[in-house]
Amino acid sequence: MTAGEVWLVVGLGNPGPTYAGHRHNIGYLVTDELARRLGSDWRAHKSGRAEVVEGRLGAPGSDGPRIVLARPRSFMNEVGGPTKALASFYKVDPDRIVAIHDELDIGFGTLRVKLGGGDNGHNGLKSLRSSFGTGDFYRVRAGIGRPPGRQEVADFVLSNYSSTERKELPFQVDTAADAVESLIEQGLARTQGAFNS
Repeated sequence: MTAGEVWLVVGLGNPGPTYAGHRHNIGYLVTDELARRLGSDWRAHKSGRAEVVEGRLGAPGSDGPRIVLARPRSFMNEVGGPTKALASFYKVDPDRIVAIHDELDIGFGTLRVKLGGGDNGHNGLKSLRSSFGTGDFYRVRAGIGRPPGRQEVADFVLSNYSSTERKELPFQVDTAADAVESLIEQGLARTQGAFNS
Protein backbone atom coordinates (compact mmCIF):
# COMPACT_ATOMS: atom_id res chain seq x y z
CA MET A 1 0.00 0.00 0.00
CA THR A 2 1.31 3.42 -0.86
CA ALA A 3 0.97 6.37 1.47
CA GLY A 4 -1.10 8.19 -1.14
CA GLU A 5 -3.94 5.68 -0.99
CA VAL A 6 -7.02 6.73 0.93
CA TRP A 7 -8.96 4.35 3.18
CA LEU A 8 -12.66 4.94 3.82
CA VAL A 9 -13.72 3.77 7.28
CA VAL A 10 -17.50 3.69 7.64
CA GLY A 11 -19.26 3.39 10.98
CA LEU A 12 -22.64 1.76 10.46
CA GLY A 13 -25.50 2.99 12.61
CA ASN A 14 -28.65 5.08 12.68
CA PRO A 15 -28.42 8.87 13.02
CA GLY A 16 -29.89 10.92 15.85
CA PRO A 17 -30.00 10.78 19.65
CA THR A 18 -32.84 8.22 19.75
CA TYR A 19 -30.50 5.52 18.42
CA ALA A 20 -27.23 6.63 19.99
CA GLY A 21 -26.98 3.91 22.67
CA HIS A 22 -28.34 1.03 20.59
CA ARG A 23 -26.41 -2.14 19.81
CA HIS A 24 -26.88 -1.40 16.09
CA ASN A 25 -24.80 1.79 16.55
CA ILE A 26 -21.47 0.28 17.55
CA GLY A 27 -20.01 1.48 14.23
CA TYR A 28 -20.72 5.09 15.21
CA LEU A 29 -19.08 4.58 18.61
CA VAL A 30 -15.92 3.13 17.06
CA THR A 31 -15.60 5.90 14.46
CA ASP A 32 -16.11 8.45 17.27
CA GLU A 33 -13.12 6.90 19.07
CA LEU A 34 -11.03 6.97 15.88
CA ALA A 35 -11.97 10.64 15.33
CA ARG A 36 -10.92 11.40 18.92
CA ARG A 37 -7.54 9.73 18.27
CA LEU A 38 -7.09 11.86 15.14
CA GLY A 39 -7.93 14.95 17.19
CA SER A 40 -10.61 16.05 14.73
CA ASP A 41 -14.28 16.93 14.86
CA TRP A 42 -16.98 15.62 12.55
CA ARG A 43 -18.06 17.92 9.74
CA ALA A 44 -20.75 17.66 7.10
CA HIS A 45 -19.45 16.37 3.79
CA LYS A 46 -20.40 18.41 0.73
CA SER A 47 -22.49 15.47 -0.52
CA GLY A 48 -24.81 16.37 2.35
CA ARG A 49 -25.38 12.73 3.18
CA ALA A 50 -22.58 11.96 5.62
CA GLU A 51 -20.29 13.41 8.27
CA VAL A 52 -16.57 12.91 7.80
CA VAL A 53 -13.21 13.30 9.52
CA GLU A 54 -10.04 13.26 7.39
CA GLY A 55 -6.59 12.55 8.73
CA ARG A 56 -3.53 10.31 8.80
CA LEU A 57 -2.83 7.38 11.07
CA GLY A 58 0.31 7.53 13.16
CA ALA A 59 2.12 10.24 15.06
CA PRO A 60 1.18 13.86 14.22
CA GLY A 61 3.11 15.04 11.18
CA SER A 62 3.94 11.48 10.10
CA ASP A 63 3.35 10.20 6.61
CA GLY A 64 0.92 7.51 7.80
CA PRO A 65 -1.94 6.16 5.71
CA ARG A 66 -4.64 8.68 4.82
CA ILE A 67 -8.05 7.80 6.18
CA VAL A 68 -11.52 9.25 5.89
CA LEU A 69 -13.88 8.34 8.72
CA ALA A 70 -17.52 8.45 7.73
CA ARG A 71 -20.90 8.32 9.42
CA PRO A 72 -23.70 8.21 6.84
CA ARG A 73 -26.63 10.46 7.71
CA SER A 74 -29.08 7.84 6.53
CA PHE A 75 -30.75 4.95 8.27
CA MET A 76 -28.97 1.61 8.34
CA ASN A 77 -30.87 0.12 5.39
CA GLU A 78 -29.79 3.04 3.15
CA VAL A 79 -26.09 3.50 4.05
CA GLY A 80 -24.92 2.21 0.66
CA GLY A 81 -25.86 5.37 -1.26
CA PRO A 82 -23.99 7.89 0.92
CA THR A 83 -21.00 5.52 1.22
CA LYS A 84 -20.83 5.06 -2.55
CA ALA A 85 -20.95 8.85 -3.01
CA LEU A 86 -18.00 9.25 -0.60
CA ALA A 87 -16.07 6.43 -2.30
CA SER A 88 -16.53 8.18 -5.65
CA PHE A 89 -15.54 11.56 -4.20
CA TYR A 90 -12.34 10.25 -2.56
CA LYS A 91 -11.64 7.73 -5.38
CA VAL A 92 -11.68 4.74 -3.03
CA ASP A 93 -12.22 1.21 -4.34
CA PRO A 94 -14.22 -1.33 -2.27
CA ASP A 95 -11.00 -3.12 -1.24
CA ARG A 96 -10.00 0.00 0.72
CA ILE A 97 -13.32 0.35 2.55
CA VAL A 98 -13.69 -0.79 6.16
CA ALA A 99 -17.25 -1.17 7.47
CA ILE A 100 -17.62 -1.35 11.26
CA HIS A 101 -20.84 -3.06 12.33
CA ASP A 102 -22.64 -5.06 14.99
CA GLU A 103 -22.66 -8.85 14.59
CA LEU A 104 -25.31 -11.14 16.10
CA ASP A 105 -23.42 -14.39 15.51
CA ILE A 106 -20.52 -13.62 17.81
CA GLY A 107 -20.75 -12.96 21.54
CA PHE A 108 -20.66 -9.52 23.12
CA GLY A 109 -17.09 -8.32 23.64
CA THR A 110 -15.81 -10.51 20.79
CA LEU A 111 -14.33 -9.05 17.63
CA ARG A 112 -13.69 -10.45 14.17
CA VAL A 113 -12.05 -8.83 11.16
CA LYS A 114 -12.52 -10.18 7.64
CA LEU A 115 -12.61 -9.33 3.95
CA GLY A 116 -15.81 -10.02 2.04
CA GLY A 117 -18.53 -12.48 2.91
CA GLY A 118 -22.30 -12.43 3.01
CA ASP A 119 -24.51 -9.87 4.71
CA ASN A 120 -26.03 -12.37 7.18
CA GLY A 121 -29.30 -10.44 7.26
CA HIS A 122 -27.55 -7.19 8.24
CA ASN A 123 -29.37 -4.36 6.45
CA GLY A 124 -26.32 -2.07 6.44
CA LEU A 125 -24.13 -4.69 4.75
CA LYS A 126 -26.96 -5.50 2.35
CA SER A 127 -27.21 -1.83 1.35
CA LEU A 128 -23.43 -1.54 0.86
CA ARG A 129 -23.34 -4.70 -1.28
CA SER A 130 -26.26 -3.42 -3.36
CA SER A 131 -24.66 0.01 -3.95
CA PHE A 132 -21.17 -1.29 -4.76
CA GLY A 133 -22.21 -4.46 -6.58
CA THR A 134 -19.78 -6.44 -4.41
CA GLY A 135 -19.31 -7.56 -0.83
CA ASP A 136 -15.51 -7.45 -1.15
CA PHE A 137 -14.84 -4.78 1.45
CA TYR A 138 -13.33 -5.19 4.92
CA ARG A 139 -15.54 -5.69 7.94
CA VAL A 140 -14.74 -5.10 11.58
CA ARG A 141 -17.49 -7.11 13.27
CA ALA A 142 -18.25 -6.19 16.88
CA GLY A 143 -20.13 -9.01 18.59
CA ILE A 144 -23.44 -8.24 20.27
CA GLY A 145 -24.63 -11.84 20.68
CA ARG A 146 -28.11 -13.19 20.07
CA PRO A 147 -31.26 -11.79 21.71
CA PRO A 148 -32.28 -13.45 24.97
CA GLY A 149 -35.37 -15.67 25.07
CA ARG A 150 -37.85 -14.93 22.33
CA GLN A 151 -36.97 -11.30 21.77
CA GLU A 152 -37.14 -10.34 18.10
CA VAL A 153 -33.78 -9.62 16.46
CA ALA A 154 -34.99 -6.18 15.24
CA ASP A 155 -36.02 -5.19 18.77
CA PHE A 156 -32.74 -6.48 20.19
CA VAL A 157 -30.43 -4.57 17.83
CA LEU A 158 -32.51 -1.41 18.29
CA SER A 159 -32.28 -1.55 22.08
CA ASN A 160 -29.70 -0.20 24.49
CA TYR A 161 -26.87 -2.28 25.89
CA SER A 162 -27.51 -3.85 29.28
CA SER A 163 -25.96 -2.17 32.33
CA THR A 164 -23.34 -4.94 32.54
CA GLU A 165 -22.49 -4.54 28.85
CA ARG A 166 -22.25 -0.75 29.18
CA LYS A 167 -19.39 -1.22 31.66
CA GLU A 168 -17.51 -3.36 29.12
CA LEU A 169 -18.49 -1.35 26.04
CA PRO A 170 -15.60 1.18 26.20
CA PHE A 171 -13.13 -1.74 26.03
CA GLN A 172 -14.90 -3.22 23.00
CA VAL A 173 -14.96 0.18 21.26
CA ASP A 174 -11.28 0.77 22.04
CA THR A 175 -10.28 -2.70 20.78
CA ALA A 176 -12.32 -2.30 17.59
CA ALA A 177 -10.63 1.06 16.93
CA ASP A 178 -7.22 -0.62 17.47
CA ALA A 179 -8.27 -3.34 14.99
CA VAL A 180 -9.18 -0.76 12.33
CA GLU A 181 -5.79 0.94 12.71
CA SER A 182 -4.01 -2.43 12.61
CA LEU A 183 -5.91 -3.52 9.49
CA ILE A 184 -4.84 -0.40 7.61
CA GLU A 185 -1.25 -0.35 8.88
CA GLN A 186 -0.44 -4.08 9.28
CA GLY A 187 -2.77 -5.83 6.84
CA LEU A 188 -5.50 -8.43 7.25
CA ALA A 189 -3.53 -11.55 8.26
CA ARG A 190 -1.67 -9.88 11.14
CA THR A 191 -4.82 -8.13 12.32
CA GLN A 192 -6.83 -11.35 12.31
CA GLY A 193 -4.05 -13.05 14.26
CA ALA A 194 -4.04 -10.32 16.88
CA PHE A 195 -7.76 -9.52 17.21
CA ASN A 196 -9.98 -12.37 16.01
CA SER A 197 -11.23 -14.29 19.00
